[in-house]
Amino acid sequence: MNKLDPKTRAQIIHLLCEGQSIRAITRLTGTSKNTVTKLLCDAGKACMAYHDENVVNVKAARIQVDEIWSFTYAKQKNVADAKAAPDGAGDTWTWTALDAASKMIVSYFVGDRSGMSAMDLMDDLRSRLANRVQLATDGHKVYLEAVEGAFGGDIDFAQLVKMYGPTTTAPGRYSPAECTGARKTRVEGDPDMAHVSTSYVESQILPMRMHVRRFTRLTNGFSKKIENHVYAVALHMMYYNFVRIHSKLRTSPAMAAGVSQKLWEVSDIVALIDADVRPAKRGPYKKRTLK
Repeated sequence: MNKLDPKTRAQIIHLLCEGQSIRAITRLTGTSKNTVTKLLCDAGKACMAYHDENVVNVKAARIQVDEIWSFTYAKQKNVADAKAAPDGAGDTWTWTALDAASKMIVSYFVGDRSGMSAMDLMDDLRSRLANRVQLATDGHKVYLEAVEGAFGGDIDFAQLVKMYGPTTTAPGRYSPAECTGARKTRVEGDPDMAHVSTSYVESQILPMRMHVRRFTRLTNGFSKKIENHVYAVALHMMYYNFVRIHSKLRTSPAMAAGVSQKLWEVSDIVALIDADVRPAKRGPYKKRTLK
């Protein structure tokens, strides 16, 4: 069986991590669409396994959590009328938990926006932390039960509830509502209310939308299969945490968090694919029905 050389594989992975579409990569590198897709899947599996194995005992003071919307195959309202919609089609949410100091994404989960997905994220986050932390989320109600179930009383938890008014411009399909204010609410423990914020994790949405083509709005680059979406997210998290230099920190988030002792290169991700890694502990993705 023919196998791409490490340099070509590194080039393809780098292009994937910098927001290029699969078809664009096939034109740039001369490889087939199936080859690029298979490499994405292999890299995603390896990155997911490495994250599960090595991002543990993280020492953090403040964690910010948010969820990011995208969709697979079709938007949720169109799934019923879609032709041959696969399992997992519809709205897809990527949950992220970020260390405010190092900017490292400690935990992530791809699912729906239900309480079960929030519980999966919080359970995973709790297993990766080495100490008690201050946690900040938005006002999504599912966080209340999820945080309680994962941490009990061993956390300082507060929510930043934003209030919105009418749209800032003429009403339209993509006109954003105006944020008229925000209310900080203590939920558990003794959080420092001056540091109750979700700004850092919300800022991370921009590089995710720019570096993962599947998150780009108003294009045909969205995921057609949920499994490939999960692998693309896992690859991005590895690239963001270990390879990409953060503009403010001037180092990678993983180095700032003490998880890595070196700045990774894309070739290191290629080496992960060939390494004998264990299967990711989070197991296969299962789409849940929103209640």
